[in-house]
Amino acid sequence: MSYIRTTVHGDVGEIILDRPQALNALDQSMIDDLYATLLAWADDDAIETVLVTSASERAFCAGGDIRAIRDSALDGDTAAVSAYFAAEYRLNQLIAEYPKAYVALIDGPAMGGGLGISVHGEVRVVTERALIAMPETAIGFIPDVGSTYFLPRLPDGVGLWLGLTGARLRGADAVAVGLATHFVPSAQLDGVAEAIRSGLGLRAALENHREPVSTELPLAKIAGYFEVGAGAAGILGGLRGAVGDDWAQETADLMDAASPTSLAVTAILLEAGAQSSLEQCLERELQVAERITATHDFIEGVRAVLVDKDRNPAFEPAALDAVDPTTVARIVGE
Repeated sequence: MSYIRTTVHGDVGEIILDRPQALNALDQSMIDDLYATLLAWADDDAIETVLVTSASERAFCAGGDIRAIRDSALDGDTAAVSAYFAAEYRLNQLIAEYPKAYVALIDGPAMGGGLGISVHGEVRVVTERALIAMPETAIGFIPDVGSTYFLPRLPDGVGLWLGLTGARLRGADAVAVGLATHFVPSAQLDGVAEAIRSGLGLRAALENHREPVSTELPLAKIAGYFEVGAGAAGILGGLRGAVGDDWAQETADLMDAASPTSLAVTAILLEAGAQSSLEQCLERELQVAERITATHDFIEGVRAVLVDKDRNPAFEPAALDAVDPTTVARIVGE
């Protein structure tokens, strides 16, 4: 059974994500089908625009099929783990280099792998229902799908903030920081989609949707607390030391709920990503993904968030200051 559907409207090829029971989480077959479809359309002179939509009103794409990855890791099937991430990252690279207009319409959650199949594209349309996040540190994993490339290129501190805390952005906020390109009210999204399908053209279909509604993100605070080079422990210490700043304390709580080892690794990867190409970032992420999925924190984090859903992971160690630098270096590959 295929979890994507494809249709062609004139010169527009549409990919419809259709795995509603899993909020369109990308399993191996979806990744393979997406890659094959995009590769074929890249060489098809009749296709000028690729439109990616969701058949579900509940989500655009909630991420990768992390539960299946955990199962493979528990079985010791490292080959399956490596094959999944290698295929996913190859897809991300293809989208980033795609020779034609690539448009994602995001009306609902787009997290982790959902950003991998949208952010790398030319046009990312969001609504007020969009929920954008890279929440991997909460499950003992790392922000991946090329996020170690695109997060460091957001406004000062924003990438570190999103990558370390898993903070959620609504649609207008995603436009404000550059993760999305257009804001369209949810009630008007079908009309925009139909305009694109009809051959009206991207510019005409989106001409009234360039400006987002206002954002109230505390960008100055984010830049002040999330400094490149401070490391995860330094950032958390700064937040905890900000007595009387409710935002800082709430943000520190988000970090405290994450895997300390994942936080330490993520800070290093995001700093390295700022000086790397997308290809280099994806290769580094692949190596780290292969190592970190074999750790206690990944197995435990996925259990707590996605399997048993008790939201009470027992990470080891439980605090950032107890993380062994040699463990971090081994995971990172230093």
